[in-house]
Amino acid sequence: IIQKGVLADGLLEKRSSGLLQLWKKKRCVLTEDGLRLHNCKGGGGDAPGLASSSKVKELHFERMVTVDCVEYKRGLVYFTVVMVTGKEIDFRCPQDGTAWNAEIALALVRYKNLQAVMKFIQKHQQILVKET
Repeated sequence: IIQKGVLADGLLEKRSSGLLQLWKKKRCVLTEDGLRLHNCKGGGGDAPGLASSSKVKELHFERMVTVDCVEYKRGLVYFTVVMVTGKEIDFRCPQDGTAWNAEIALALVRYKNLQAVMKFIQKHQQILVKET
């Protein structure tokens, strides 16, 4: 069941930033505002509804620059989310599942476009107020 405002929900693997850089399964919820990463309890499973712990990491689109470095290897898609701070977050997912790289990239473009339109409207409303 997909909630209102949720564009995609499922499993994705994120590379840890620690010394060993292990791949960890995350339950991901892509919304109109960004990506929520839930830690999977018990090492995971394959169902989107699987139990996730209360610890959630949120990657907001306002802090993202791009989805980059898409590579296909051994049935997996590897990609990187680049943040405005320059931090790069690596992900991978099965090639035959949800195309997370494309879903995230499209949602990011939609978000950035909406922000640009809102800024344009706001600017022109201020001009109209000044003229009256």
